[in-house]
Amino acid sequence: MLESLLAFAGAAVLIAMAPGPSTVVIMRQSLRSGRRAGLATVLGNETGVLLWGMAAAVGLSALLAASRLAFEGLRVAGAVVLVWFGVRALWHARRGGAVEAGGDLGGERDGAGGSGWRCYRLGLVTNFANPKAGVFAVSFLPQFVPQGWPVAAVLVGFSVLWALIDLVWYAAVVWLVGSAGRVLGRPGVRRRLDQVSGVVLVGLGVRLAAEAR
Repeated sequence: MLESLLAFAGAAVLIAMAPGPSTVVIMRQSLRSGRRAGLATVLGNETGVLLWGMAAAVGLSALLAASRLAFEGLRVAGAVVLVWFGVRALWHARRGGAVEAGGDLGGERDGAGGSGWRCYRLGLVTNFANPKAGVFAVSFLPQFVPQGWPVAAVLVGFSVLWALIDLVWYAAVVWLVGSAGRVLGRPGVRRRLDQVSGVVLVGLGVRLAAEAR
């Protein structure tokens, strides 16, 4: 069991470090609204990771992997969400980085009413916008279950470990972005980063929409 656990932990670390939509959104929220907002976004993302893992444990992700209709529907919805986030980022960059009251989901400064919840929701939605997370959960997690062990129980444990490893990695990302806040927080730099994150998110959304299963 220890060998399987270490192998899974190593693989989970590499997966966490691989950049994707969650990385872009978490970095952007950390820059725009500070570390607390970034951490709230991380918690939302990890809730999504944990839920995908739990779904794999009870077999729901297997349905997503097996059903083309379910996968395609979630894929299109996820692509729309990513493109929308990217367009919003580009819009804010064009407006000079100004943040509207009650505007972008999770885009408020810390201290604004409900900003923590908005950032949490943003992280959760971003994670759910990627249907590959569900397929990945059902194809990745079971590989590390030792022979003879209860599959569901081990998958739940691996799901928790996966979320914790992801949490540690993204917390470090939030801390690093916060440490560079004086440089990254300059209006010109923020506009440029909004432009880059917007283009990346739109590109990821278009790629997701165009991909064949």
